[in-house]
Amino acid sequence: MRFTKMHGAGNDYVYVDCFAQSMPDNPPELARVISDRHKGVGGDGLILICPSERADARMRMFNADGSEAEMCGNGIRCVAKYVYDHEIARKETLEIETGAGVLSVGVIVENGLVEQVRVNMGEPILESARIPTTLPGDPPVKAPLEVGGRTLDVTCVSMGNPHCITFVDEVNDEWVHGIGPQVEVHPAFPNRVNAEFIQIVSPSEMIMRVWERGSGETQACGTGACASAVAGVLNGLTERKVLCHLPGGDLTLEWAESGEVYMTGPAAEVFTGEWPGV
Repeated sequence: MRFTKMHGAGNDYVYVDCFAQSMPDNPPELARVISDRHKGVGGDGLILICPSERADARMRMFNADGSEAEMCGNGIRCVAKYVYDHEIARKETLEIETGAGVLSVGVIVENGLVEQVRVNMGEPILESARIPTTLPGDPPVKAPLEVGGRTLDVTCVSMGNPHCITFVDEVNDEWVHGIGPQVEVHPAFPNRVNAEFIQIVSPSEMIMRVWERGSGETQACGTGACASAVAGVLNGLTERKVLCHLPGGDLTLEWAESGEVYMTGPAAEVFTGEWPGV
């Protein structure tokens, strides 16, 4: 099986072109073994680039633990780059089908290759039942969440997948690795949740680290950055356009007055290879 290793702001996945070859028989199991950073290719998960009846391409995303997720913001940027660079669809506005619906993606091309991608991530989901969470409020803003003997004030947003955002004075390992895993599996989130920890630098700038559902800490999370930008506005902490610093790089987010959230960031192809036995 041929694969391509790509990353968006350090959020790295193994990509398989299912236009050029057949779909793997067992994607969840493949995701688990190929994502292993010691015994496999290494990555935050597996993304399949597939034909679509509704769009230029369809992406299916599997976390490193084999669980399938609805959407990956950094992943969709890399899918768009692959689709354009490999001439599956050579146009500067692409439609990509995801588990969260069809999204419109604009590619920024330099010297014939995609360098940056701007994604219309759609409108955030703010109703508790649809996020889903049992926490109160539509939207759940500054909702109390009991974790590890302390009460967090959290804001919950879905960008097609669920996010729980906590604003902190300083983002550190205690929050990400100590609290993040407990938030992920908290009973208030029936489908588990991605846990973001945000340090506000200014109304137009923030620092983020994330504990991702099914993958642990990753270098970046595009949907999480979008959800955090929305949460910043809901809490009166940020403007509608904000620069987000992540361990793997920067993303620019904008929650437009029309309701859609736009994300702009890099996408890079690292290497290609052959995976045996598939």
